[in-house]
Amino acid sequence: MHVRPPAVAGTFYPGRSDRLAEDVRACLPSGVTPEPAVGAIVPHAGYVYSGPVAGAVYARLAIPEAAIILCPNHTGRGARASLDPSGAWSTPLGNVPVDRRLASLLKTLAPALEDDPEAHAREHSLEVQLPFLQVLRPDIRFVPISIGAHDLGLCREIGEAVAAVVSQEDERPLVLASSDMNHYESRRVGRAKDDRALARVEALDAEGLFTTVLGGHISMCGVLPATALLFAARRLGATSARVVARRDSGDETGDPSSVVGYAGVIVS
Repeated sequence: MHVRPPAVAGTFYPGRSDRLAEDVRACLPSGVTPEPAVGAIVPHAGYVYSGPVAGAVYARLAIPEAAIILCPNHTGRGARASLDPSGAWSTPLGNVPVDRRLASLLKTLAPALEDDPEAHAREHSLEVQLPFLQVLRPDIRFVPISIGAHDLGLCREIGEAVAAVVSQEDERPLVLASSDMNHYESRRVGRAKDDRALARVEALDAEGLFTTVLGGHISMCGVLPATALLFAARRLGATSARVVARRDSGDETGDPSSVVGYAGVIVS
């Protein structure tokens, strides 16, 4: 069985298992009650920047035995939409099995999905989600999906396939979309752009999110997985998308002149 090795351990998050588990737990707020959800949008920067926002989401999720994780393709490698054929992904906390059965069902329902390890080999945005899941649900299985083509129809195809697969399971898998928000503009400008994108997310408006981000020059790197998530959520009967945390990189650096935004959203 091929195991995909960690690409960003020691940079985006600690490379030592004890430090990693400690950092993940430090990001999880106390006093919140986990609840079932259709899915969520979670950020994927280094934990020092976006970890508190990711933790605010994960602490509120009742995590089932399987997750479908949609991520962007930052490297530009590989297919337009990619499953990873690996049997598991490794992090310093151990191996996380890829749910090959769910992956096979998704590939049947979404012909655009290809088995292509190139899209996943160096991609950080999905990898950084796994330690949170491992800490909270050590027996988690997952399906990794990278979306790299700015194609609304592709997002719809994947989202509707995800919904069809999720709806058939006795315990519905959680659907996660990995995304940061606007990049490298001032906090004032970035916040206003993020407000526009998040308004479409809160309206469960997949088409509106896609067109708002692309037409409004909003550098939300995970707009494609987030759009696919919203297509899936609508099919699964979701009625709300709630922003539970926001932050930007300037909160850590102290420099609001050029920031990356982070938002955590729970869809239920």
